[in-house]
Amino acid sequence: MRGLAAAALIVAIYLLPLFLLGENAHVRIHDNLDSNVGWYKVLKESGQIAGSLDAVIPQIINGLPRNAFGNEFNLLIWLHYFLPSMTAYAISQTIVRIAAFAGMYLLLKTHVLKGKDALWINIGTALCFAITPFWPSGMLSTLGQPLALWAFLNIRKGKNTWREWAVIILLPFYSSFVLGFFFFLAMVFLVWVYDLFRCRRVNVPFALSLFIMALLFVCIEYRLFLSLVLTEEASSRNEFLASKLELPRTIRLVFKNFLIGHNHVMTLHTLVILPVWVYAFWFIRKAESGLRRFFLLLMLFNFLLSVWYAFWFYKGWQPVKDEFSILKTFNFARFHFLRPLVIYVLFAVGLYILLKRQGIWRGFVYKCLILQILVLFAFNDEVVYRVWKQPSFKEFYSEPLFDKVKSYIGKPQQTYRVASVGLHPVIAQYNGFYTLDTYNNYYPLEYKHRFRKLIEGELSKNRQLRNYFDHWGGRCYIFADELGKNYMYTKDLDIKIKNFSFNTKAFQEMGGDYLLSAVKIMNAEENGLLLEKTFHSPESPWKIYLYRANYRAVNGGAL
Repeated sequence: MRGLAAAALIVAIYLLPLFLLGENAHVRIHDNLDSNVGWYKVLKESGQIAGSLDAVIPQIINGLPRNAFGNEFNLLIWLHYFLPSMTAYAISQTIVRIAAFAGMYLLLKTHVLKGKDALWINIGTALCFAITPFWPSGMLSTLGQPLALWAFLNIRKGKNTWREWAVIILLPFYSSFVLGFFFFLAMVFLVWVYDLFRCRRVNVPFALSLFIMALLFVCIEYRLFLSLVLTEEASSRNEFLASKLELPRTIRLVFKNFLIGHNHVMTLHTLVILPVWVYAFWFIRKAESGLRRFFLLLMLFNFLLSVWYAFWFYKGWQPVKDEFSILKTFNFARFHFLRPLVIYVLFAVGLYILLKRQGIWRGFVYKCLILQILVLFAFNDEVVYRVWKQPSFKEFYSEPLFDKVKSYIGKPQQTYRVASVGLHPVIAQYNGFYTLDTYNNYYPLEYKHRFRKLIEGELSKNRQLRNYFDHWGGRCYIFADELGKNYMYTKDLDIKIKNFSFNTKAFQEMGGDYLLSAVKIMNAEENGLLLEKTFHSPESPWKIYLYRANYRAVNGGAL
């Protein structure tokens, strides 16, 4: 009990900045503040949380399909509906961390390391797993996998209590099928198939549990599945071109993923966990046969996940993907989202192998656990983003500053359209502006092609930006060659665009009225852009140059 209490205290300390600092806390920006957090607020204010399948969100791109924003059965959306964004974010983090610790601890204790001598390894590993810097909007998509595996393995062994079934039924409401559990269920299904051939009998409860969870995901994410089946309109995903790596770069990516990991499933296993594996492998011959076999098979599986991930981007795949659109629109590389589960189970097993060596290795095991906890604390968002001088939650969205912009324009926000330069569009969206630009992985392909006309002059100057937009396009941004792939130009940088090529005529034809630029555009008038006013405040990291599109006045002709 002391160990569990200590672990709970450490998790509480890890989460403390979110509750103590509130909106002044620093949290992940990439694929978080720049997207999901803002989306939840837009969805909340749209009144379309339970909108029909053909409903749209008029605030974004003149009508973004409602289905691009997830499902109303997702409990995270309702947290953001009933609570302020930062409060919802902090509570979600707490839910996930607690479930992650409980799941990994139960899995290790019940099915992996059952001896009393492994108690501290089980607690320490579960604690480390629970404070990994996971992708926040993934919810329990990866960190909930140990809890789900514990329930499935219990049911597989004939233990069918309400606890196991509660886990099976509740997890889909706080997870994503395509961002974790599709791949997890595929793995568990292979375990069921293995049992079928080995035992020559159908394990009905085990099969039923798999079917129920899969069915729940299909029902909960009905918008995704029905849009794939019923929608005839092509989406931006149809132009995804992921498989473009030559063989040497692909092989390099295998080892990069294996040794370092991936941004969306950060395991931070390189400094401590990897050396533990090496030491455990050195002593593997002297380990108990079952443990030895389990460690080696799991290590092989771990490496194969990195191989699969890297080779999904190998250019040799592309002809196959061109034949089958599902291979372009669905990212099967995400089988590597199983790696956090695998890596931390391997960590525990490796530590246990070393613990059995006795002597100095016992102390080494506990030092490794403490060191990994310290590594994970060093990567706490509050530490990382404060050190790198990134905006806090409050600074990022800068509501008082954008209130000034709204007041100056002085018109109902639904009556005009804006786009951003050097700034994430979600900031304007969070502040109620109707934007022509956006960050979404699913929007009409026809809109992408229309939007491209606005920036084709800039894309022609920069091959990297051109490939980024044409072969992905999730960031439907006003790109500028001189800014590159940077969307956070704070006022202290004092950057200017000297030669901007912008199709203002096409912008106005799409309904565009204003550009909210974080940098000064030196040749704005040549582009039919008139500087209205500059906005700044001591509390905000941004300086906003408000440009009004006026192609007719500058060029002296009709649109």
